[in-house]
Amino acid sequence: MRQIVTWLLAGLAVGQAAPAPKPGVKMPGVKIPIDRLKPEAIFPYPGAPDWIAIDESVWVSNRPKDSIARLDPKTDTVAATIAVGKGPCSGLAVGFGSLWVPNCGDKTLARVDLKTSAITATIRTGIASSEGSIATGAGSVWLMTDTKGTLARFDPATNALVAEIYLAPGSYGLAFGEDAVWVTSHEKSTVTRVDPQTNLVIETIPVGKSPRFIATGAGAVWTLNQGDGSVSRIDPKTNKVVATIEVGVPGPGGDIAVGEGSVWVTAFEFPLSRIDPSTNTVVQQFTGKGGDAVRVGLGSVWLSNLEAGNVWRIDPRRVEATLPD
Repeated sequence: MRQIVTWLLAGLAVGQAAPAPKPGVKMPGVKIPIDRLKPEAIFPYPGAPDWIAIDESVWVSNRPKDSIARLDPKTDTVAATIAVGKGPCSGLAVGFGSLWVPNCGDKTLARVDLKTSAITATIRTGIASSEGSIATGAGSVWLMTDTKGTLARFDPATNALVAEIYLAPGSYGLAFGEDAVWVTSHEKSTVTRVDPQTNLVIETIPVGKSPRFIATGAGAVWTLNQGDGSVSRIDPKTNKVVATIEVGVPGPGGDIAVGEGSVWVTAFEFPLSRIDPSTNTVVQQFTGKGGDAVRVGLGSVWLSNLEAGNVWRIDPRRVEATLPD
């Protein structure tokens, strides 16, 4: 997620209305109170635990604490807390033996050694939005660096900027998969496909209203659309939207991930929704407090709860077994 909602609400002018409540999915028999879902482990991380990345460990950023945490999945403990640049934001990415951490506060990209947890490089760069993404793939690190739509490509061998690719304005979310870089434009309601071999735009694909977060998996590209709370499914073979899934979670924040046979969406008020990619329907939607960012790995679903100051480790089998009344 990205814009911390407590800060957002605190900044509202006197008399200005708070964001409208999210309606959630309309299909009956899908909503379940979140307190029925029991995590396998809860990791305390006071402050505002947010973005998640996974390798052999699980990494979580904490913007107000200027830090990241390394969670040990073998012991289910917080193994280390590491100071990074000021205000980590706009995602986390694992690749090339490192964790890559954008920092909005000092406009840097920190490179953290996965084995030693030491910062091995600090790269000066713009960052397009705190509600953005960073990705690795095709031998590079990819990051949106301004609101005009500049996609930066960094070489991990030198930590140098090696290319800038100009996309639609308001492009913030990105993911790597299916041999391409996929970038959402919140402003234009599109996804741009970039060929990493040529740095050229292959296709621009209309999706749901105001897409922000994006993930690849299950043979598709998935966007969470903040404008209408839907998820768009793109077939990378045709570059066409083949399904629009109503999730009912419009508004700022949220996240999307793919793994363990499902597509997972998180949003405030609806901390976890599970989509079955075989039917393109929401089959479970947990309601209540919690949620912020979600990732899948190491046989678990990992959910950061920004307002509660913790991270949940959830067995996907337990999710499937938790049923509504």
